[in-house]
Amino acid sequence: MRVFWLIRQEDGSTVAGQRRNLTGLAHTWHALVDRTLVDGVRSRRGAASLTSHGTSEGQLDSTDNLRRMTPAQAEIGIFGGSGFYEFLEHAVEVDVETPYGGPSATAMVGRVEDRSIAFLPRHGRDHELPPHRINYAANAWAMKELGVSRVIGPCAAGSLKAELQPGRFAVCDQLVDRTTGRKDTLYDGPEVRHFSFADPYCRELRPLAVTAARDHGITVHDGGTVVVVPGPRFSTRAESRWFQEQGWDVINMTQYPEAYLARELGMCYVNISLITDHDVGLDETSTPVTAAEVFAVMETNNDALQGVLRTLIAAIPNERSCGCAGDLA
Repeated sequence: MRVFWLIRQEDGSTVAGQRRNLTGLAHTWHALVDRTLVDGVRSRRGAASLTSHGTSEGQLDSTDNLRRMTPAQAEIGIFGGSGFYEFLEHAVEVDVETPYGGPSATAMVGRVEDRSIAFLPRHGRDHELPPHRINYAANAWAMKELGVSRVIGPCAAGSLKAELQPGRFAVCDQLVDRTTGRKDTLYDGPEVRHFSFADPYCRELRPLAVTAARDHGITVHDGGTVVVVPGPRFSTRAESRWFQEQGWDVINMTQYPEAYLARELGMCYVNISLITDHDVGLDETSTPVTAAEVFAVMETNNDALQGVLRTLIAAIPNERSCGCAGDLA
């Protein structure tokens, strides 16, 4: 398969670029490393947008000089809600097609704190994708295709402990997967790979996230385990009590396989959980949470979360020393 890019210009014409034949993930990995910036791309406020497509061999064979063109580059990726569209400066819309279909929405590539950032709303632009319908594989691949090496995954989470109050943050260091039926590997054969996931979250980014939250005066819990459930329903009281008995801290619907697929692609991943509610099994008098209540807490804390992300982004070192890409070295 040949991968090429189309840049739509103001006059409606397109400029195309292509990549060499990619056969298998190993070849793809090496191809992704060799990138250059596209010059002259206009900001989101202009008329230019960028699209990637797949085509069979034999097409665009007269454009060898454009083979290494890519639409936009980012060093840090963010999966989040649609409220982050205004987070980026000088943003460019980038459509990225992947071997796993389209990602949740059009990616945005722009700048924050003078760093190049890619943003994808994991639930879609209008929050139309429930957790079990998110194309996690396509989202992860799109980030890698855009050059991302670090991913920040802020999310809403319910609390399984009384001391984890709504409005506080948690930067978890462990994860338990209770989902079913989600595509959770890029290696379905014939190439088989086994990756360590003993420590799901990047040891370099996690303390930076904790410090960033504290710098903004936010009560943040350093460490803890997130249990990931399928959704879209919330837990029964019996399930919630069982999760608490295991000693787990927060509950969420999207951290797996999002965090793991980042590991398969050699990207660092850090989670920032915004606590939106106490889960229903915390005590017998707990009132079942509603989606509207969760969204309300997220909206109230959106500015605070964005402030934390800005501080975290500025603190991330240019070079990695964490080993998250070790399996791909």
